[in-house]
Amino acid sequence: MKKFILISFILPMIFTLGSCQKTEPVAPGPKKIPVDLKSKSLIQSGNDFAFDLFKEIDRDEQKDENLMISPLSVSLALAMTYNGADNETKKAFEKVLHLNGLSADDINKSYQSLIKALLSVDPKVIMEIANSIWYRNTFHVEDEFLNVNKTYYDARVSALNFADPASLKTINQWVADHTHNKIDKIIDQIDPMDVMYLINAVYFKGTWKYQFDENNTQEAPFYDETGNSSGNAKMMHIKGDISYFSNDLFQAIDLPYGQGNFSMTILLPEEGKSLNDLVENMTDQNWKTWTESFYEKKDYSIYIPKFKFEYKKKLNDALISLGLGNAFSGTADFTKINPQGNLSISEVMHKTFIEVNEEGTEAAAVTSVTIRLTSIGPSDEFRADHPFIFVIREQSTGAIMFMGKVIEPETGS
Repeated sequence: MKKFILISFILPMIFTLGSCQKTEPVAPGPKKIPVDLKSKSLIQSGNDFAFDLFKEIDRDEQKDENLMISPLSVSLALAMTYNGADNETKKAFEKVLHLNGLSADDINKSYQSLIKALLSVDPKVIMEIANSIWYRNTFHVEDEFLNVNKTYYDARVSALNFADPASLKTINQWVADHTHNKIDKIIDQIDPMDVMYLINAVYFKGTWKYQFDENNTQEAPFYDETGNSSGNAKMMHIKGDISYFSNDLFQAIDLPYGQGNFSMTILLPEEGKSLNDLVENMTDQNWKTWTESFYEKKDYSIYIPKFKFEYKKKLNDALISLGLGNAFSGTADFTKINPQGNLSISEVMHKTFIEVNEEGTEAAAVTSVTIRLTSIGPSDEFRADHPFIFVIREQSTGAIMFMGKVIEPETGS
């Protein structure tokens, strides 16, 4: 089965790409988004969490399979949940999400500003972010908790009869609607002890600023990390002036979408280096250094495979390993949701989808947090024909929407 890791980050970085096969640009270039100090702090926090989560999941998965997560989606779902936490549980959220030093008000306002910026920065890219809270209609929920999430996250809030099978269909239909049917459901069944679902959905569709010509796409071998062929991939080809960087660990290119605010960065390990070597060196500081070192490489050929895949992951173990264990335990404090307490997170489920072709990229992610009662070197071409990492990001804010590791692209017809 083919899998990916797709991660949405928040990273402060800006660099531009030169023209690439297409001589006429789609748009003048990335739009600069002003970011205040508190928002920059949140961006830094999102960075750190994204790398932590990526590494934790990568360690837990099979090394010969694709993975894909969206930390932006996970962060937003957890941020809504954070508004219901108090005392030690609240501190655990702050530690894992690297939110120390920011007040709850700072966090909520900064996320609100970031969401607004991402949704409006590029009219040539479809970017959608939606949040919702669904709770059992017999369960009391504090108005303040609901109002905060409605105000800052524009969350849809609905009380449902969880005993009615129609409620499951209603929630999953919301998921399908807000991912353009790329993800059709996030909840398989409603447990009698479940009292609330906090759900985030992210949808992205970007057309390459310089599109690949389908006539240049040809089948070619794709190799595993040992150098053995793992089958043929449909390799897209383009030649032009490319934003490029390399060191002794990897070589990388950056391909823009739309007017250039969003882009996909592909990091290809150098000979003798593994994806694991690359992942272990992916820290916020290294990432800043790398991305600030990109330069325009003239008349450069690149080959990347078309790929399409889905991924599903229960994030409980990863989040507990990162320090959120209190929120999953009987000692969890979610009294800002309900003052009676006796609540904990029972599951954080995450699903993602991505398709990359000659036209561009379509990606989606959904994260559901379930609250339950606890009692009752440079060459003349870049050929990504072996495992690589990719990142889809917004240039001005540094928000990385998705990040992935491709072990085996879709092969054959």
